Amino acid sequence: MDNLYFYYMIERLLTRQILRDLSWSPIVGLVGSRQVGKTTLVRHLQTLITKPSLYLDLELQEDFFKLEDAQSYLSDHTDKCVIIDEIQVRPELFALLRALTDQHRVPARFVLLGSSSPHIVKLNSETLAGRIAYHELPPFSLSEIKGRYTQEQHWLRGGFPGSLLAPEPFISRKWLDDFIETFIHRDLARLGFQVPAGLLRNLLSMLAHVHGGLLNSSSLANSIGVTHPTVSKYIELLEGSFLIRRLPPYFKNIGKRLVKSPKVYLRDSGLHHHLLRISDMEQLRGNPIIGASWEGYVIEQIIREAPEFSDFYFYRTHNGAEVDLLMITPNGKIACIEIKFSISPSISKGFYQSISDLKPDYSYVITPAGEAFNRGEGLRVCPLQTFLEEELGKLG
Repeated sequence: MDNLYFYYMIERLLTRQILRDLSWSPIVGLVGSRQVGKTTLVRHLQTLITKPSLYLDLELQEDFFKLEDAQSYLSDHTDKCVIIDEIQVRPELFALLRALTDQHRVPARFVLLGSSSPHIVKLNSETLAGRIAYHELPPFSLSEIKGRYTQEQHWLRGGFPGSLLAPEPFISRKWLDDFIETFIHRDLARLGFQVPAGLLRNLLSMLAHVHGGLLNSSSLANSIGVTHPTVSKYIELLEGSFLIRRLPPYFKNIGKRLVKSPKVYLRDSGLHHHLLRISDMEQLRGNPIIGASWEGYVIEQIIREAPEFSDFYFYRTHNGAEVDLLMITPNGKIACIEIKFSISPSISKGFYQSISDLKPDYSYVITPAGEAFNRGEGLRVCPLQTFLEEELGKLG
């Protein structure tokens, strides 16, 4: 009961942004992986918005049938904020919502929840460009669970509520396994994608092993016995379903021979560890993947909490200069971020060379713990939590 209470009462970072956009946008879209808490968040938002609201869950047969004649039903509720959960089940509704919004354009007309990205929804439906403000709800971030779980617990289990809040490790692992199976066998099929389950599971496993490395689609295709275009399609589906992140390289106006392939990460650290069959910190500490795991975890936490409209890249030259995360803030400032799983990190020559190449406004080394301190040449070393709480806000 205590975990359930925590699940329902935790304040999500997106709450204020969504309320802000409901004050001016006729449609707000809330997307994200399955089971990240979208329904819980929108139920909380219903208590905060000023106009009456109506909630429809298209996975419930009763609500699904209410929209058999969707135009008549929705036209009878123009005074309400109509919330439609699992919108990807009925992609044909997008054209109608566009027309209804154009007929009666007022703030907070519709809130749409879905388990796929705008890009994937676009493959099956008409766009709502100019009428919708999209938000992605990720799994719990480190700042959201601070005081309840440690950084190590969050890193090991990830941020999916079903995994993080599980009362024992076995249940956490079982939940993650069920999550993967449901995604492969049900969710993609409901979006209209027929993907061989064994191939997709093998691809996920391989991506877990190359996590933090350059994405080589040709090598992945050869390993699982499919064509390069097929792997590219699967990668796009996994990215659009919020399971992986492709971090693009930065090569603007730099007169160097640069790496131009993206890096690939499993977005949730718990899912990453589960695919590698890592179930406790002892196993993680003894696994060679630990540095890449920590790197991906830190990158995900920073991206989730960074100022809106920030851009993210990595930087690498063929001569060995490298930056794990290059952040460009909304005001155009550049931050170079090196990520080390050490409280007394040694800084590589490649990072200093990158600073010389890029001339950033800020330079950081992120560690798992320890004290924050300044080193020469404007370089600040600080633990992740300190960076999120004290440094990240200064960059915007």
